Amino acid sequence: MKKLFLVTALGLAVAGCDQGAKSGSGSGTARDNTAVNERDRGSAAKTPIDQNENEKDTGITAEIRKRVVDTKMSIDAQNVKIITQDGRVTLRGPVKTAEEKKQIETFAHEVAGAGNVDSQIEIEPAR
Repeated sequence: MKKLFLVTALGLAVAGCDQGAKSGSGSGTARDNTAVNERDRGSAAKTPIDQNENEKDTGITAEIRKRVVDTKMSIDAQNVKIITQDGRVTLRGPVKTAEEKKQIETFAHEVAGAGNVDSQIEIEPAR
């Protein structure tokens, strides 16, 4: 199960990277995520590796992911990290709009329950 999750997470990450490279910002400048990458290396930052493998936690993550993917959102929003540990969900990653952020948070609250969601979703600055 753990290998399946890691392969799925890797596939989503690769798909997101490929889509971002195709769309481009049109400004001719490369994105600089150095500060975000350094922050995410910290031991307190949850990553998909922290996802619990029990049926309840994987079910919560899968249901939230299904709702996100079934809703028309940007590729970035569809690739938000959803990490569940002991029924508590952490959401991380960039989205294009405040509406996407709110929608993903709503899905998480509906599935995991109010008070069980830590949203660290960031809205990308306009370019």
